[in-house]
Amino acid sequence: MNIDTLCIHANKIEHNPTGAVSVPIYQSATFAHPGVGQSTGYDYARLQNPTREHLEKVMAKLENGVDAMAFTTGMAATTTLMELFSPGDHIISSDDLYGGAHRLFDHISVKNGLTFDAINTSDIRLIEKHIKPNTKAIFIETPTNPMMHVTDIKKVTQLAKKHHILVIVDNTFLTPYFQKPLDLGADIVLHSGTKYLGGHNDTLAGFLVVNSTELSDKLRFIYKTTGACLAPLDSWLLIRGIKTLAIRMKTQASNAIKIANWLKTQPKIKKVYYVGLPEHPDYEISVKQATGFGAMISFHVDSEQTARDLLEKVNLIQFAESLGGVETLMTYPMLQTHADIPKEAREAKGINETLLRLSVGIEDVDDLFADLAQALK
Repeated sequence: MNIDTLCIHANKIEHNPTGAVSVPIYQSATFAHPGVGQSTGYDYARLQNPTREHLEKVMAKLENGVDAMAFTTGMAATTTLMELFSPGDHIISSDDLYGGAHRLFDHISVKNGLTFDAINTSDIRLIEKHIKPNTKAIFIETPTNPMMHVTDIKKVTQLAKKHHILVIVDNTFLTPYFQKPLDLGADIVLHSGTKYLGGHNDTLAGFLVVNSTELSDKLRFIYKTTGACLAPLDSWLLIRGIKTLAIRMKTQASNAIKIANWLKTQPKIKKVYYVGLPEHPDYEISVKQATGFGAMISFHVDSEQTARDLLEKVNLIQFAESLGGVETLMTYPMLQTHADIPKEAREAKGINETLLRLSVGIEDVDDLFADLAQALK
C-alpha cells in the first residue's frame, strides 16, 4: 500500500459495531475483567488503551517496525530509551542535536552513570574511532537540528552490526513519509510526535519504533514501569494528524525548496542550510536514503540586529519554539532550543547570534516570500 494511503488506512478500527469512521476516544483509565483470570485485553491504561493502541499500530506500519510506543513527549520517549542502558555504558551521539537531548544526556544520563561522545556522525571514520568495548549505542539525528547535517544511516548500521551496537535514529525532521531508518538497518526510531506527525501545534507526543520483539519487550517493560504513556485524547489527535501527513509533507517540502533558493538571493542572508540544495555537502546522501528533503531551513544573517529585526517584524510567520506544524515558525536557536548548551560549544557548531531556523508551513509560498521580504527591509 502506498504511504499516502497508509497514513489514512494503516490500521482498521476494531470492535466497531457502530461503523464509526473516526477512531473512538476510550477515555478510561481502567477496564473491567469479565471474570477471575480473564481480560478483555485491556486492564489499566498505563499498560494499554484502545485509542493509543490504534495509534501505535499505525506508527509501526508507517515505519515498517515490529512495535511502536506512544509517549507524552519526545523527551519522555528519549528518557525511556536511556533506561535500556546501565551505569558504565558508552553512547556515541551526533554532536548537533536538539537541545533537549543534549540537556538530558549531559545533565541526567551522565549523572546516572552513562558516558557520551558527541561527534560529527556524518564522518563514519570518526564514529569508528570512538567505538569502545563498552559502547552500546550510536544515537543519530539526521538531518540534525539546527545545522542540517546528514548521516549515512546504512553505513552507520553496517559498522554498528560488526560491533553489536544499537543504532537509534531520530527521524523527527523527515518522518516515515520521507525516510525509513529501520529499512536502512537501524534498530530504534525516535520521534517527537509533537512536530510533523501531529502537524497542528496542538498536542505533545513522542514515539519509539523498534525492529525486534526483544527490544519491544524490554522497552514495554520500562514503559509500563515509568508510565510516560500518551493519553487517549492526545492519541486521537495524533491519529487525526497522521491522516494528513502525506499532503502536508509534500506541500511543506515544496515550499521549503522555493524559500531556500529565495533566501540565497537576499543580500542580508549569508548562508542557507537546507538539505535539498544541490550544493549542500550531504545532498547525495540525502538523495540516496530519503525520498524527500523535508521543510526545515536554517540560515545565517549578516548581523545580530538583522536576526532580531526579522523575528520582530515577521507578521504571517510566527516567532515560536517548535516546528512541523501547518504554520510557518521562526526560531532563534541560541535563545530557545539550544539555550542550555554552553556558549563555547554552541558557537563551535555555528549556533550563534546570527543563526535562525525556519520551519516552513503550508501557507501560499508567495505570502511567505512577501512576509520575509518586508521583514528584511
